[in-house]
Amino acid sequence: MGKQRGLLLLIAVLVIGSIYLLIQYPLQLGLDLRGGSQLTILVKPTEDIPEVTDRDLEAVIRVVENRVNGLGVSEPIVQSSGQDQILVQLPGVSDPQQAERVLGGTAQLAFREQLPGTEGQLPIERQILAEHLLNRQTLLAEKDEAALADNQTKIDQSQQAIADLFKPAELTGTYLKDAGPQPTQSGSWEIYLRFDVAGGDLFAELSKNLAGTGRSIGIFLDDSLISSPVVGVEFAQAGITGGAAVITGNFDADSANDLGIQLRGGSLPLPVEVVENRTVGASLGQESIRQSIYAGIGGLVMVLIFMVAYYRLPGAIANVSLVVYTLLSLAAFNLLGVTLTLPGIAGFILSIGMAVDANVLIFERTREELHAGKSLYRSVESGFYRAFSSILDSNVTTIIACAALFWLGSGLVKGFALTLAIGVLISMFTAITCSRTLLFTVLTIPNLRKPELFAPRSVRS
Repeated sequence: MGKQRGLLLLIAVLVIGSIYLLIQYPLQLGLDLRGGSQLTILVKPTEDIPEVTDRDLEAVIRVVENRVNGLGVSEPIVQSSGQDQILVQLPGVSDPQQAERVLGGTAQLAFREQLPGTEGQLPIERQILAEHLLNRQTLLAEKDEAALADNQTKIDQSQQAIADLFKPAELTGTYLKDAGPQPTQSGSWEIYLRFDVAGGDLFAELSKNLAGTGRSIGIFLDDSLISSPVVGVEFAQAGITGGAAVITGNFDADSANDLGIQLRGGSLPLPVEVVENRTVGASLGQESIRQSIYAGIGGLVMVLIFMVAYYRLPGAIANVSLVVYTLLSLAAFNLLGVTLTLPGIAGFILSIGMAVDANVLIFERTREELHAGKSLYRSVESGFYRAFSSILDSNVTTIIACAALFWLGSGLVKGFALTLAIGVLISMFTAITCSRTLLFTVLTIPNLRKPELFAPRSVRS
């Protein structure tokens, strides 16, 4: 009995926590529900790069992500679509033409010399920018569009203030042949740079001018500072020659790879073109939400009525478990940052059916045990034990299908697979733990410990 009380307490805590989470943090809605813009960007090959590889596309995607951040859009989606296209979804964006202007064009990478006398000013300006960027993350979570726009203005002003601390660029991304992370002998990470011959000469001159001065090389991508390494005094005589250099610092594998991707994105002479600019109206999203809510509530109510009518007391307990399942699933969507779309809602509603299916298997097994003449307690216990393998097999096969859809699919298909998989996993918990705990708790109440409340047909037979 002590174990049952502990499980009941755990279920109560999870339910209360889920309700609090859903009240404090509303669910994230996707483009098809919230309205906004969807752009398809084509990455074009050039004479220098006749074929766009996965590595090239990854670098361009990072550039596009940086530009999307500049729009101040909450919950954007930027992902590859095929070999040479990028899909960008911007929920809530009412001016798709502005988005097209910002996202189009070739990335601009520049290596700039810091102006004399600004050594102490740069850390201050970078700290101010960091505070604005941190504030943007908070506003994105709060979905405060007006405050986001005002904060984006401050970010732009701060970035301009930083740019004013550096000279105009002579060394640009067109001279950079390659960049990426590499491990050091000490176990840390650094970023290597490879320039062509002309770029190597420009970099040697730039590093010579800054060596030992405390001023930095400002590496800008689309006029935003992404790194500001300093040059050691040992290079004051001739600079860093040979067309190769490394950027050292407190890098781990992820941060080094991130900076390498940004540098490659700015060095690629790959033009991009917006080939599709589609607007999804907010009214369509609201109508979709309304219809989805009606469908979900209608289906849920019919399931609840059927379970009570057919399974009596176990059906009522299954309905309680189903409500718990719904709350836990929605809370899990919030915690994992799932953006709900129409296919995602469809996956969630389908998972409700999966949750009911597990209880049906348990209750039918219980009835079989009662028909065989076992006691009520033993019948319920055997019902859970014998149904477990069937529940596990069906859920595992569903999760395998979800994994295949998520891995091979894209966009809305992934949303469907993710919500269905989360729902299936939580349904196992509610069916095996929640329903079981509630049923065995009910069996401790004498007035409810009656076989006819569990299997009326078997009693009549």
